[in-house]
Amino acid sequence: MNPADLCRQDADALQLATGDFLFREGDKRDKMYVLLEGEMDIRLGDYVVETARPGALIGEMALIDDSPRAANAVAKTPCRLATIDKRRFHFLIQQHPQFATHVMKELADRLRHMNAAAMR
Repeated sequence: MNPADLCRQDADALQLATGDFLFREGDKRDKMYVLLEGEMDIRLGDYVVETARPGALIGEMALIDDSPRAANAVAKTPCRLATIDKRRFHFLIQQHPQFATHVMKELADRLRHMNAAAMR
């Protein structure tokens, strides 16, 4: 499943220029994003944890808990993103149950990646 397919037609998609921050570490969390176009770096300090590409979920933990953002998200290239708040998140889960499974898979993959990196 590609979440971008569910959001591609969003008329109010967020546009970012290269170098723009989507969010910063410590920011309040109340939305997640689906990267529709471009590439975005997820950074812890100066370390790039991941370079997100179209279809990627960004900031999905925002809809799971209410902790501050744990990383910085910076546009590596010009980006277009769909914004998903809690209301839309619940709607997507109800209308597309595979979306919920996809979100859980993404979280599990990131956890595995972080565990592998910590073991090196």
